Amino acid sequence: VPKKCQKAREHFGTVRTQLESLKTKFPADQYYRFHEHWRFVLQRLVFLAAFVVYLESETLVTREAVAEILGIEADRERGFHLDIEDYLSGVLTLASELARLAVNSVTAGDYSRPLRISTFINELDSGFRLLNLKNDSLRKRYDGLKYDVKKIEEVVYDLSIRGLNKEATVGAGGEK
Repeated sequence: VPKKCQKAREHFGTVRTQLESLKTKFPADQYYRFHEHWRFVLQRLVFLAAFVVYLESETLVTREAVAEILGIEADRERGFHLDIEDYLSGVLTLASELARLAVNSVTAGDYSRPLRISTFINELDSGFRLLNLKNDSLRKRYDGLKYDVKKIEEVVYDLSIRGLNKEATVGAGGEK
């Protein structure tokens, strides 16, 4: 995993070069006029940066750190920047991918990773609950987070029932 993360970080150099070129293609004060042209790509790049950081340290990357990885600004006033909604959408994509990783980890015999993912996703869900999201695409993506939480809880529950992880058993309230 560390080698793959390092390789991914090398690719972010190319991304920075491309985004630097993109910055010069439109007036700085017309960011939102053209935002739809790169919105999806930025959301996907946020997901990739967040996934790499999660695999390296099992923490959530900040918006400022993602902006630094991508070589763009975090502040709106400074021109081409990482919009907060793009950041949040990328983080929600991370949650979906971590749900898949939890299932695949069990298949690979790593029974402790789903527990760590569960803790992380539950904290992420708690953070999103604090937000007052309007009825838009971000709200719809957030609604999908509850299914990711449920999927991971089922994995952890199966581990605890089968006794494959002592932490899972103790965390579920049972004893082995």
